[in-house]
Amino acid sequence: EMMMLGTTTPPSTNRNTQIMNYCCPPLDATLFIFLLVVPNIIISKSASAFHPPPTNLKPTSKTSFVTLEMSSIGFIGLGIMGEGMAGCLLSNDVAGTKETPLVVWNRTPSKCTKLKEKYPDKNIVVKESAKDVIESCEITFSMLSTPEASKAVFEAPTGVLAGVTAGRAVIDCATLAESDMKRMKDQVESKGGTFLEAPVSGSKGPAHTGQLIFLCAGSKSLFDEESVQSAFKAMGKATHFFGSEVGYGTRAKLVVNSLMGTMMAAFGESLALAESVGLNGEKMLEVIGQGAIQSPMYALKGPKMLKKDHAPNFPLQHAHKDMKLAVDMAKGVGVEYAVTEEAEKLLREAREDKDLNIAEDDFSAVFEKIHKESTSEFSKKRN
Repeated sequence: EMMMLGTTTPPSTNRNTQIMNYCCPPLDATLFIFLLVVPNIIISKSASAFHPPPTNLKPTSKTSFVTLEMSSIGFIGLGIMGEGMAGCLLSNDVAGTKETPLVVWNRTPSKCTKLKEKYPDKNIVVKESAKDVIESCEITFSMLSTPEASKAVFEAPTGVLAGVTAGRAVIDCATLAESDMKRMKDQVESKGGTFLEAPVSGSKGPAHTGQLIFLCAGSKSLFDEESVQSAFKAMGKATHFFGSEVGYGTRAKLVVNSLMGTMMAAFGESLALAESVGLNGEKMLEVIGQGAIQSPMYALKGPKMLKKDHAPNFPLQHAHKDMKLAVDMAKGVGVEYAVTEEAEKLLREAREDKDLNIAEDDFSAVFEKIHKESTSEFSKKRN
């Protein structure tokens, strides 16, 4: 700087030093520290990008650590629906592999054992509680049969909520009341977790063959997660997202199931009438299947109904539960729902009929209640 300003060079400074100072002036102290520290920060940041800190450890209340089962997927509830859904995850290698175990729990432990026996070559980890499943997995699906069962498992001391922390996600596939879903969402989020409602349209058959329809609402980022989409594709034929507000998936499901229950009630009455006036039931199923009113449900259920075969795919008690929830929803918003209300009443009476004892049979068993209440000669002989 002195040379540039035309000042005199100190006598102790030789010619070489003058040249060096001119070409490479002495560093300011702040600049020196900047050049010394910043490269190390950049290197540190770059290294962390390739070697991020482990995310599979989390402190517990006892300051110990729980290790995640690698990139495992959890599944809670292996009943009529859950067993088939879990099977689809395994069959399609979405879970149950060496890298991605399927971690399961069921209220009846034998269901877990049965699943392991059915898929002996798959990596299935059985836990002792729902809490253990949630703690071991970043994403857990839950499929429980009733609002009562869901609440009990969700809020138990060793239940779902007890295992939720930041970084854990719960996808609930049950058909519950809208208020139930919203409460669960609030509880999960209050503990730092993520929630997605995903009730399904479909019964036992579609659950086992990967043909369910998922009706989702809640966390869009969770819905879009690659592993979640892979799971939906393995378990279903279609997935719909109704928005970020939890409750809309449940609303869609109740609309679908109340229509289905009403269709079954009307179908049963029509078959009973046909047979009572001397028409061949099988021939009438053929006619129905050829016109505008044809339905996969009629084609599937009709032949079994004529033979009194009501092996449960969608139990009557669950079908009635959904119809009651739908009727209440309609009343809540002031929608005229008289036809569905009558169908709900018929399913309720069938469910509560102690002599028939058909609550756990398929919802097609409402056909037996229709014949029981009929006074035609055909119905009397059939009963």
